[in-house]
Amino acid sequence: MIRRGFLLSGAALALLTPFAEALAATAQPVEKRQVGTLTLENVPQTPPAVREALRRYQNARSAGFASWLDDGSMLIATRFGQTSQLHRVARPGGDRTQLTFFDEPVGGAEGVPGSKDRFIFTKDTGGDEYYQGYLAGLSGPEVVFTEPGTRNESMVFSKDGKTLAWARVGKGDPDYDIVTMTVGDPTSRKTVFEGKGAIAPIAIAPDGNSILLGRYVSAVSGKLYLLDLASGQARELNPSKTDISYGGGQFTPDGRSVLLLSDQGSDFKRLVSLDVATGKSVIVSPPDLKWDVEEFDLSSDGNLLAYSVNEGGRSRVTVQRFDKQASSRALEGGDNVPQPNLPVGIIGALKFSPDSRSLAIGLNAATSPADVYVFDPGNGTLARWTWSEAGGLDLAALREPDLVSFRSFDGLSVPAWVYKPARITGKAPVIIDIHGGPEGQDRPGFSTRRQYWAAELGAVTIAPNVRGSDGYGKRYIQLDNGPLRQDSVKDIGALLDWIATQPDLDKDRVVVYGGSYGGFMVLASLAAYSDRLAGAIDIVGISNFKTFLANTEGYRRDLRRAEYGDERDPEMAKAFDRISPLNLTSKMKKPLFVIQGRNDPRVPWTEAEQMVSALRSQGGDVWYMLAGDEGHGFRKKQNVDAQREAETLFLGKVFAK
Repeated sequence: MIRRGFLLSGAALALLTPFAEALAATAQPVEKRQVGTLTLENVPQTPPAVREALRRYQNARSAGFASWLDDGSMLIATRFGQTSQLHRVARPGGDRTQLTFFDEPVGGAEGVPGSKDRFIFTKDTGGDEYYQGYLAGLSGPEVVFTEPGTRNESMVFSKDGKTLAWARVGKGDPDYDIVTMTVGDPTSRKTVFEGKGAIAPIAIAPDGNSILLGRYVSAVSGKLYLLDLASGQARELNPSKTDISYGGGQFTPDGRSVLLLSDQGSDFKRLVSLDVATGKSVIVSPPDLKWDVEEFDLSSDGNLLAYSVNEGGRSRVTVQRFDKQASSRALEGGDNVPQPNLPVGIIGALKFSPDSRSLAIGLNAATSPADVYVFDPGNGTLARWTWSEAGGLDLAALREPDLVSFRSFDGLSVPAWVYKPARITGKAPVIIDIHGGPEGQDRPGFSTRRQYWAAELGAVTIAPNVRGSDGYGKRYIQLDNGPLRQDSVKDIGALLDWIATQPDLDKDRVVVYGGSYGGFMVLASLAAYSDRLAGAIDIVGISNFKTFLANTEGYRRDLRRAEYGDERDPEMAKAFDRISPLNLTSKMKKPLFVIQGRNDPRVPWTEAEQMVSALRSQGGDVWYMLAGDEGHGFRKKQNVDAQREAETLFLGKVFAK
């Protein structure tokens, strides 16, 4: 990689140091300016050299698998302008033919079974997440088939492609309904089941007479139902008095069983086959797995099964023959089935083609953008269908992270990924990058942000999977629930202790960075450890649990109460008063940068506004960036570019001290 003269000289940001000194001398009054849809407060202009250094990283793009079409081509999502749009690829390394052309990014897509040229997709407006559904072809205009002002998701087709089912909810409503439609005829749209909570269709039975429904209650609890379309009645499958977490769902060709992920009787999610009539389940994946099964797919002819296992953050794919009887045993064994020889990475998609001959695999790794591979189980060949552009980056120079662990206050071992520059002179500044969720998991995927921090700022990124993270079993994921919330913040304190013991890390130049729940963790850490931090960057973070729960969209409120606690409970309300960052601003003594989308339905923009206002009223040093056309995180390239530029200036300011 060619290094530029303005980069770190030793441990200092040479270009940004004089800039930081000038900023430190400015007074407290807010300097406000408008750049496009962005409102910037106290965010300075970006020097051309910083913008130029970021350009290569920001122009890298990826390709995500969306769906197969019946002619053997596939739909992928990639960005060639400002937003991610759908493209068609017909062969390995073939041209990406753009199919959608919107200012807003396009969400999920699915080919219509039995059709070679029709597909559906979803799209929202300005990040509001009120997704509308569209039916389109390889040419001609798309047709919207959902109702304005509603949120529509989890769209599934019948086997013959004639019926579409999905979940729909209106503004302020906590309960989803199940809707069906004859494909191509929006006037046939009808509500077939009035649900309760976050209920959604998973799959339509092969005979078209029933729909498998799933209700998400929390990260560790869910319900399964079989909806009879003739009677409109839903019967619970596998009722249990204990919490069970489910994932995915697919009928076997005979319709007698469903394949799904379940942690019943285990600390981890396993692939099981559930008999629809008896409720009897058979473990399909190896029963002694100590990791979660994350993705799976059964070929349409029922002969082959593919699944991936999340082994500490990285994925491993297995292809097996499947017993279509799905009785006392689910696998015939896989000794004579070739296995895909994949690069080490993270699986984003796993889907057999309609003719059952090919398996699409979406894969990304720390040192390469996400791309799509196709595996032929018949002859064992693996073909790369997309080659995503790296934006001028030298992929060979990118850094693989190291997996470490540290002991927290109670002896818990907490895993973390550490991204280091190729060379460290003296002691390097540190960015603690905290994932959201809170039931998320930081995994070693392609991140130009972290690679930029390492190569251009000389900073080390540490991405911890604090207690409450997914991927380490249901016991681990529940360690921060309700009144235990602050224990995850204490994990950051333990990480700061660990940093102080490392000879190549600068304990006096540590910044916490995170979005959504990670944003809450940033604010909470700034309050708890302000004397040990240089600064903090909060992106769409929760500042007060009471106001957050009062203002988040209705369809999310009860789901978040299940994780964070119910503010209507007097004891939980007291706990929220103790731990909410908005009530702890007097302890925040270091600079803070707040980034927010105006249309955010999850963490409303008022969470950011009240935090910024409270800190400024106390004389705090706060930068603020508000995007009028974004929601829960920025998705439009021009806004993401501006965010990265401003983050760079902020890091330069606090690291220079």
